[in-house]
Order: sequence, then C-alpha cells, then structure tokens
Amino acid sequence: MKAIAMEFYKIRHRQVWLIVAFMLGIQLLWALWSFSRMDTLDLKQGWQFCLYQFPMLNAIMMPVIAAVVASRISDIEHKGNTIKLLKTVMPAGSLFDAKFICGSSYMLAAVLLQLFMIVISGYLKGFAGAPPISRLGFYFLFTAAVTLTILLLQQVLSLLFVNQMIPFTIGLTGGFAGLFSLFFPQALEKFVLWGYYGVLMFVRLDWHPATRVANYYWSPVDWSGFITLIAVFCVIYMIGRSLFVRKEI
Repeated sequence: MKAIAMEFYKIRHRQVWLIVAFMLGIQLLWALWSFSRMDTLDLKQGWQFCLYQFPMLNAIMMPVIAAVVASRISDIEHKGNTIKLLKTVMPAGSLFDAKFICGSSYMLAAVLLQLFMIVISGYLKGFAGAPPISRLGFYFLFTAAVTLTILLLQQVLSLLFVNQMIPFTIGLTGGFAGLFSLFFPQALEKFVLWGYYGVLMFVRLDWHPATRVANYYWSPVDWSGFITLIAVFCVIYMIGRSLFVRKEI
C-alpha cells in the first residue's frame, strides 16, 4: 500500500487525469454528434448502437490513452534515474505492481466514466426501453479487461525503454491495427491484441445497402476469446515483470 501511495504521490503534478479527460471529451463530442443524427428507428436501437460503436472508438483511443498513462507513470523514473535507487529500498516486483495498479486506476475510471456517459446520454436522448444492465456489465468487464491488458504491455515497454517514443509508437500503431482488425475474420482478429475490443463485441450490424437501413442485434458472447485474453494478460505479466526485475540499471 505504501508503494501504491508513493506512485500517486510522484505523479501528482503530472496531470495524468487531464489526458484521460481530454480523450473522453473527444468521445463525448462524437457521441453528441452521432445522437443528433438519430431518427425514430435509431432511438429504438439506441443501446445497441452505443454498445456497437463505442468498442470501435475504444480500439482507436484506449491504446493511445494506455500508452500515455504508462509513459507518464514510468518515465519519471528514467528522467530522475531513480529505478536503481527504488530497487534498493523495495522489491522490484512490488514497484512493477504498484505502477500497474496506479495506472489501472486511471484506466478503470475512464471506462466507468464512459459507461456513465452512455447511460446518461441514453436517458437524455430517449432510447427505447430500460438500460440493459447485464449487457452494460459485460461491456464494462470486456472493455476493462482489454484496456488493462494493453496498459500492462505498455507499462512493460515504458519501463524497459528509456526512449518513450518507442512504446508510444507501438501503442499508436496498435490502435490503428486494432481498428483495421475489426474488418478481419474473427479467427484472424484474435491474433491482434488491440483487436479484442472487436472480438468481445456482442452487438452486430446488419446493413441493407438498398434501403440504407442499419439493424443492430445481440450476438453470443465470445467466452473463448475472453479466456484467451486473460491468458495473454498472464503471459505478459509474468514475462514483463520478470524482465523488469532482472533489468540491469
């Protein structure tokens, strides 16, 4: 707990929350623009519309947020050359875990605020029916799982590389890869970590070119994809933590 508290203390002036708020603000502006174009049919499918569109936004924006958050939390040690000092006063593994928990708090707050934004917007816009609580719960679970896995990867990269442009470039490239992977067959999509926002989507779109009408429908949850993601998280954690512990400073 002391290590976690210290991480928050060290970044108190780094305004990490401002970066998260800025990216969420962009999503809010997009949502307001999209909702302003809704007709009666769209309002009937409003909840499904949100749970289809927001994972696509997440595939672009969340990797960028994760890269920036991980970099802001990790590069403070590189700039001050304090990793070696910290390793002498606490286990390196504890330092790794504390940084991940600190970064995770920002990412989970972002997902919660996004969920809150969807519900409030649905009420104000007048989506048909009550909010699908169980579906919103799945959305939070899957979005959080993908986001934290990407954050973990970015933290490993940010701790191993002094030049933070390397992990940031990987995060930015991964975001675009995740977006393009949404158009791949799902079997191929599972090979792209950033594409799991699409793998774990449970709303699909049926588009009619002749009538230009979009119909959204619920699809089964891909639990095998979720289990694969958890396995990937565990692998990244074990390898990344081990590399950091053994890293020569």
